[in-house]
Amino acid sequence: MTTLSERISQSAFDGSRLRVVLLLDLYDGAQNQFLEVYEHLQKQVSSVPGHISDELCQSIENPSQWLITSEWESAPRFLAWINSEEHVASVQPLHGCVRDTRSLRFSVLREIGKGPGPGSHSTGPPSSSSAAASPDAADRARGNLQVAPRRGDGVVRHALTFTVKPGSEPVVAELLAGYTSPQAQVDETTRLRRTSLFMHGNRVVRAVEVEGDLLAALRHVAQQPEVQALEEAINPYLEQDRDLSDPGSARMFFTRAALPAVHHVAAGGRERADVGRHALFYPAKDGCGTALARLLAGQDEAAVDDPTSPIEGSTVFQRDDIVVRLLDLRGPLDARPALALGVEGDHKAAVLARLLDSAKDGVPTTDQEISRFLARSEMRLITDRRSPVQA
Repeated sequence: MTTLSERISQSAFDGSRLRVVLLLDLYDGAQNQFLEVYEHLQKQVSSVPGHISDELCQSIENPSQWLITSEWESAPRFLAWINSEEHVASVQPLHGCVRDTRSLRFSVLREIGKGPGPGSHSTGPPSSSSAAASPDAADRARGNLQVAPRRGDGVVRHALTFTVKPGSEPVVAELLAGYTSPQAQVDETTRLRRTSLFMHGNRVVRAVEVEGDLLAALRHVAQQPEVQALEEAINPYLEQDRDLSDPGSARMFFTRAALPAVHHVAAGGRERADVGRHALFYPAKDGCGTALARLLAGQDEAAVDDPTSPIEGSTVFQRDDIVVRLLDLRGPLDARPALALGVEGDHKAAVLARLLDSAKDGVPTTDQEISRFLARSEMRLITDRRSPVQA
């Protein structure tokens, strides 16, 4: 059995508040333009569900460096906003005055500050009496703290997804399988660890694992000649046009294609040689993506702790109503179909069916039905590449 101290985990579903830190480097002389844009943007963000507050700070050492911190009721609320078309449009004016940005997201674990009396401190939720005395949304959210620290493995997980024109899938799959891998080492602290490419129908999902700075790794990969040649080759087959040579078009594509990791759990210790990588695609009903991702995350939390489970690790990626579950497990995927699909246990298949857009196909209840449902959900592995150190 995997103990809590051994388990590797990250999650957007622990119910804790989220602190977002945005570092900005402005162009010389762009401060006034930036402030005008920020005032307009702040008014928009303040009305977004889940937003609590934000602060704007300027460096006392370098006036071109700015810091925006914002607080949110939960990570899913923030992710729903950051991945929306409204957000893409609202931040567009920033690009004319900001040279570089870096976004960091943190769950709030502890909070130390003044309480009801002089010099008092708090590291947990407020008492019921203090909560009753502070009825506004900001005060109600103060108690949402991460329960316990999580153990990481120094790896950032992220995915991109896009669709290609129907009928072009064989050509695109051949292109994606045949490109030359880019240099894995980005700099002294960042390395591209693993890239896994899958397809489901005409949808492509590219999942990456990075040690260090994700943004630096993505920029590094985009600048490699072999990757640029690949992207140019698949451009004619994309359902949505893009021009990666144009910064605005590239920014729009990568924002829309982002498929963030909302949950990851894995057994600790050395990676086993008999573990294979699989991916499953779950098209959620309108508005049900977060609930579906949460259901799968709960299944995998329990599976990793079960000594009889073949699941060594799981990553759930979700954006709106697109949910992809990446599994690292021992043996064939269909050895325990219900577990592999994420519905092992009473009534879980029925719950999954209610959340899926394909629920009209019927609720998979028997082993045979679950096996067929699993086969329809499985994505085709195009390539799974590790850096030489990991191979």
